[in-house]
Amino acid sequence: MRELIMYSRTLGCPYITLAKRVLADCGVPYREVYIDRDADARQRVLAWTGFLSVPTLVAAEPGNVLPYQPPAPLPPGASPRGINRGSLITEPSVDQLKAWLAQEGFIQTESEALD
Repeated sequence: MRELIMYSRTLGCPYITLAKRVLADCGVPYREVYIDRDADARQRVLAWTGFLSVPTLVAAEPGNVLPYQPPAPLPPGASPRGINRGSLITEPSVDQLKAWLAQEGFIQTESEALD
C-alpha cells in the first residue's frame, strides 16, 4: 500500500480544487505538502516538473514524500500538465487523475469493482 502525497500551495487554484474534489469523491486519503511553506518541497516540484506546477501528486512509500520510483522524465521545457509519469502526475484532468489513481492502486476501476 502506498501513500498519496499532494504537493500544493496555500492559495488554491482550479487544478488543486479539481484534485481535492476527485480525491474526496473517491474517498482517497492524502497528505498535502505546501510548496509555499516548504523550500525543499518547492525545489522537488521544480526539479520534477521544470515549473512550480501544483498539484503534483506522488505515490510514495508510507511516511515518505518522494515518489516510490523515479518519475519518467519530461523533455526539457515540456509542460508536465496531465502527463502520467508513473509514480507522479501533475495538474491532471478528472479522467487523467482517476486513471492514475487506479494505476497506482488508490482506487478500483469499474471492472475491478465488479469482480
